[in-house]
Amino acid sequence: MWVNPEEVLLANALWITERANPYFILQRRKGHAGDGGGGGGLAGLLVGTLDVVLDSSARVAPYRILYQTPDSLVYWTIACGGSRKEITEHWEWLEQNLLQTLSIFENENDITTFVRGKIQGIIAEYNKINDVKEDDDTEKFKEAIVKFHRLFGMPEEEKLVNYYSCSYWKGKVPRQGWMYLSINHLCFYSFLMGREAKLVIRWVDITQLEKRATLFLPDVIKVSTRSSEHFFSVFLNINETFKLMVQLANIAMRQLLDNEGFEQDQSLPKLKKKSPKKVSALKRDLDARAKSERYRALFRLPKDEKLDGHTDCTLWTPFNKMHILGQMFVSTNYICFTSKEENLCSLIIPLREVTIVEKADSSSVLPSPLSISTRNRMTFLFANLKDRDFLVQRISDFLQQTTSRIYSDKEFAGSYNSSDDEAKEFLKEQAWKIHFAEYGQGICMYRTEKTRELVLKGIPESMRGELWLLLSGAINEKATHPGYYEDLVEKSMGKYNLATEEIERDLHRSLPEHPAFQNEMGIAALRRVLTAYAFRNPNIGYCQAMNIVTSVLLLYAKEEEAFWLLVALCERMLPDYYNTRVVGALVDQGVFEELARDYVPQLYDCMQDLGVISTISLSWFLTLFLSVMPFESAVVVVDCFFYEGIKVIFQLALAVLDANVDKLLNCKDDGEAMTVLGRYLDSVTNKDSTLPPIPHLHSLLSDDVEPYPEVDIFRLIRTSYEKFGTIRADLIEQMRFKQRLKVIQTLEDTTKRNVVRTIVTETSFTIDELEELYALFKAEHLTSCYWGGSSNALDRHDPSLPYLEQYRIDFEQFKGMFALLFPWACGAHSDVLASRLFQLLDENGDSLINFREFVSGLSAACHGDLTEKLKLLYKMHVLPEPSSDQDEPDSAFEATQYFFEDITPECTHVVGLDSRSKHSADDGFVTVSLKPDRGKRANSQENRIYLRLWTTENKSKSKNAKDLPKLNQGQFIELCKTMYNMFSEDPNEQELYHATAAVTSLLLEIGEVGKLFIAQPAAKEAGSGASAQGILGVPFSRKGPPGQPYGMEPPEAHPASLAGDSDEHSLGGQMEDIKLEDSSPRDNGASSAMLISDDDTKDDSSMSSYSVLSAGSHEEDKLHCEDIGEDTVLVRSGQGTAALPGSTCLDRDWAITFEQFLASLLTEPALVRYFDKPVCMMARITSAKNIRMMGKALPSASDYEISALSG
Repeated sequence: MWVNPEEVLLANALWITERANPYFILQRRKGHAGDGGGGGGLAGLLVGTLDVVLDSSARVAPYRILYQTPDSLVYWTIACGGSRKEITEHWEWLEQNLLQTLSIFENENDITTFVRGKIQGIIAEYNKINDVKEDDDTEKFKEAIVKFHRLFGMPEEEKLVNYYSCSYWKGKVPRQGWMYLSINHLCFYSFLMGREAKLVIRWVDITQLEKRATLFLPDVIKVSTRSSEHFFSVFLNINETFKLMVQLANIAMRQLLDNEGFEQDQSLPKLKKKSPKKVSALKRDLDARAKSERYRALFRLPKDEKLDGHTDCTLWTPFNKMHILGQMFVSTNYICFTSKEENLCSLIIPLREVTIVEKADSSSVLPSPLSISTRNRMTFLFANLKDRDFLVQRISDFLQQTTSRIYSDKEFAGSYNSSDDEAKEFLKEQAWKIHFAEYGQGICMYRTEKTRELVLKGIPESMRGELWLLLSGAINEKATHPGYYEDLVEKSMGKYNLATEEIERDLHRSLPEHPAFQNEMGIAALRRVLTAYAFRNPNIGYCQAMNIVTSVLLLYAKEEEAFWLLVALCERMLPDYYNTRVVGALVDQGVFEELARDYVPQLYDCMQDLGVISTISLSWFLTLFLSVMPFESAVVVVDCFFYEGIKVIFQLALAVLDANVDKLLNCKDDGEAMTVLGRYLDSVTNKDSTLPPIPHLHSLLSDDVEPYPEVDIFRLIRTSYEKFGTIRADLIEQMRFKQRLKVIQTLEDTTKRNVVRTIVTETSFTIDELEELYALFKAEHLTSCYWGGSSNALDRHDPSLPYLEQYRIDFEQFKGMFALLFPWACGAHSDVLASRLFQLLDENGDSLINFREFVSGLSAACHGDLTEKLKLLYKMHVLPEPSSDQDEPDSAFEATQYFFEDITPECTHVVGLDSRSKHSADDGFVTVSLKPDRGKRANSQENRIYLRLWTTENKSKSKNAKDLPKLNQGQFIELCKTMYNMFSEDPNEQELYHATAAVTSLLLEIGEVGKLFIAQPAAKEAGSGASAQGILGVPFSRKGPPGQPYGMEPPEAHPASLAGDSDEHSLGGQMEDIKLEDSSPRDNGASSAMLISDDDTKDDSSMSSYSVLSAGSHEEDKLHCEDIGEDTVLVRSGQGTAALPGSTCLDRDWAITFEQFLASLLTEPALVRYFDKPVCMMARITSAKNIRMMGKALPSASDYEISALSG
């Protein structure tokens, strides 16, 4: 390709000149094998190794063209190419178009300017024609993308994020090379002294990712999958690499968890000129996401808030008259500040509250100050801002976007006057009032160490609801979504689904001991909040424990406030806790186990042996101790949780274990340990509470044993901070990542085991084969999520479904699997056969098949006995015909409607053609009814009936073969085509063809004889004039013209004059005397539902190309199909003949049964051997894995390595 001209100082270093003229030189890289072969010996190996290690572009483009003026030593690269053909085309263009022109110039500088301008013009024109958009990726990175796709066979849709130089330890030998990190894969490539090493691992297969130090290597990244471990070292910046790997692995886990794919953010600012050379737009996107995530977590902001930038500054704090050093963060809707010293001061200013932003006068004491005033008359003074003007401009831009919105945000002020006389409650309220007076009130208040102390002492009952809203950040979501909750309640009213059923069941179990939920008013409010949330977030819907938490929220907050608090809990503060598999709680259970091992090591082994940690942590974490502690004490835990987040829960859990160490060490079993912990938690009291005592579940545990001494909740919380306060939020996030990989992969393994265990008895596959097939099936689903598919990924994967139906594939994916795994997939007919089998296996008609359906088909084809295999083949052809043609000629359809419009359903075969076209309406089926008033819907329903017939047969092993419908002539032709194509790659091809021809002839005769046993209507009835020999009486041969791929000699076209020689049997316009005999068996009770296609002889026929043939009743008038061209349909009418393209004539009385088909085939030993031949499934699976992983077959290099696919 042409490249922007770049200077080259040493033109001949490591390059060989192949062609030259006065102005241009064509060169080939040493070490690159030319068309003649060799790679240049040792020198070539050294150059190749050097190119890989130094990341040279010559690895991708080993040919180049240089421009040079005769008297200059400076060369310019103007073109490069990956092949000799590509570079030769460029060379010839230069010789033909530029050489003559350049000889005219006198000045060499003019020549150089002209050539550079010409090349740049060609590149610009190419970009314009091909609509190549300018992007932020640098030239160097674009080279890396080309290398990545070429080396690993990845499609264009696979986006490279970044690449790093490192060593990969293969055994005890390090391989220096390059690690490529893309959205879905971790890849490594090395080329040393002629030996290649490649590694491809999907992120979804990684079970462990850790950075560790060893004795010999200070920094190593260990990547573990289910089947192997890989070690990488010698990174230039290991922290950056590891951080990106963690982020990409997290995206993959999110995909496994809820099918949430990766969408690149297109709204990133443009790359600055001074940015690092290797940074891709995708890498910047991921970095921005990570920063925004930390920003949102730090200030409890809504989950769609994006950080715009941050800068160092100072903040004047009036409460202690100081300038505090810290960082200012600016995003679309907020300005936030946090001090460098932890917990000293933080601040959140929503832009909706801002009234004035102004630049104050600079002074030596206060350089570059910025003043921000809010609606509740607070003013914040920032100083020492490095780029104040730019910052003010950004804030102004965001303010303009903000002011256009209308908020119903009331002033944060409640009635804090307690009617209660109790002194402690009154003192708490006074302390908060003083705090508000000194530090500000509402969302914009200064949050300091003093705020935390007040929270830890317990929030007053009258202020609890509003302070929960403030501390959790839920107040922001409520303020920016006015009317949202009311709309949601209205929409969800009267709607019923699984979530609403579960909600109804649990309503009366939510704090039943509390008076507020002993009447319908409280229950109704709880129902509305839970149902509204289930409709807001169907991924979660409803999970047990949500009712308990929500009922407590309703006690202290208004209904809408409780809803937004629940949103903050489920979506931000306790991520993934309340989904169907409580993944978040399981992850934190793993984190808690790690923390217990570090902080209470003397207890850890004992707890593991008893299995207590897993039992306690779920109930403690899911309900924030509300279900295990007296109510008045548990709400104090919730106070702290809304201020500090999940670390409070971990600290408290560790404190509870620590307080019971001696008793737990003496426990004999888990029941005894649970009793100890239950009695301890039940004794936790809140002496400051003004609430009436509420009986608690754990009080039922009390027996004759003396009561446990009371434990003060505030003392317990204080102890948890003193002993375990060093647990940091960022440490918890690191541990969560490690556990998330483990938990999700364990859940995936459990799902795989459950699926295999469920269907192993239904198939002939071994457990190992089923596990490998499941891995392939799942990989196919995931690949379509990565690189696009014809159906929506959310339709194909629904984690809420039973595990057998979670992953489903559509026809396009099935077609790929069919070609890789099924023994009958060969020849040009493979896709048609795949379409037939897909239609047969798709039991519910939703155009998707699950793993069980897939395995049932594969099992019958690979491991079934002779009868089973033939029955499957037979059933695939009795189904309506799949059509691949999407364009339908209207004339044929209209003609068919015209001729058949008066035929009654009782005497008509409804003709149905299945179409997998993109225009299909009902579940992938497009059908045309012969009755004009019934339209497409009738035939779609009939198709469904047909499929249902097969569903019942498929499920019942005891079904007799006699229940199978008969095969009509068109379907029989298709079956013959299939069999001819199946043998195209078999060693005994000729023998099998002869055997098939013999069976075909025998079956034709059987069908003809069978016609004699069917009661014939009066001779005048039309439609039976076609002789069977007319269709298949011609001799079969393997050879034929290109238009005849199915091994039949083409029929000779009959002169058109033969068609309409008599008028005495004219049908006029009505054709009332046409009746089509129903050849399906009458005794199976389903004759009216049978769909028998008239046009099964042509794969490429459109939906509307029907066979219509009218003939006279006399023998001499009968038309023989040998004499009719394949693309002609003859209809005798008053006007002569009407020809409909794309159809043939079929004998509608001709039919054979499955028993006849089976018996005929058994007469040919070659066919019996072919269908009895065992299939080695593991070999096919291994081959499929390799092809699927690389997009191509594996090279034979001994050190080529690919990680095994795993479920």
